[in-house]
Amino acid sequence: MGKLDGRVVIVTGAARGQGEQEARLFAAEGARVLLGDVLDDQGRAVAGELAADLGSDRVRYVHLDVGSEGDWTAAVAAAKDAFGGRIDGLVNNAGILRFNELTATPLAEFQQIVQVNQIGAFLGIKHVAPEIAAAGGGTIVNTSSYTGLTGMAFVGAYAATKAAVVGLTRVAALELAARNIRVNAMCPGAVDTPMANPALLDPDGPSAEATEAMAELYKRVVPLGRAGRPEEVARLALFLTAEDSSYITGQPFVIDGGWTAGVSVL
Repeated sequence: MGKLDGRVVIVTGAARGQGEQEARLFAAEGARVLLGDVLDDQGRAVAGELAADLGSDRVRYVHLDVGSEGDWTAAVAAAKDAFGGRIDGLVNNAGILRFNELTATPLAEFQQIVQVNQIGAFLGIKHVAPEIAAAGGGTIVNTSSYTGLTGMAFVGAYAATKAAVVGLTRVAALELAARNIRVNAMCPGAVDTPMANPALLDPDGPSAEATEAMAELYKRVVPLGRAGRPEEVARLALFLTAEDSSYITGQPFVIDGGWTAGVSVL
């Protein structure tokens, strides 16, 4: 018996990184998973691999730009069509990160980050929550960041959107509790994914020098001495989606190796 047997879950940003690991773990735990992303080749490859292992009736991939209301409508329809007309859960994972000083940030860049990270989460809740309620209840897991709780220089737009996701999570938890929907947020610190470490996108992989420099940085600032792994975040998403967390809603969960343990977090 898997922890998610019989559940239907949408995972956004599922082509790589945290979203890919969440989709893989949820499928391994018995869920039927709709993977959404804008990286279509990679997303289809992940879905194809899972379908080959678990069966084509267990996974689907759809193009999903989370900032597009039309794409959300299509994704919900695809999930219901593929998996028996119901949806039980959502993981709002898709997000983008840009490094820039606030006063040097172009308006278009700030708006792009808001569109994906903040509006994307809002649209996911707006379109999927009614389906979860119709199925009798379920879960929504939003992806925030420790920067949304503490701030961090040179990621102003990103931190602002992630703080907004925490607020959105709390309001959604209050409004949706009566419909038997739990809503929580994950707040990862540094996680070794292409978003946080673009060197991973190099066809030859990150250089030895870059790898060593990143490792030394995390040894200095993270009490556990390393960056997180995407599969570790996936396990938190599983906990918040499964019945293990049945009395938890409206909460931000920090998963950062202790990075913020010495920082005041409201």
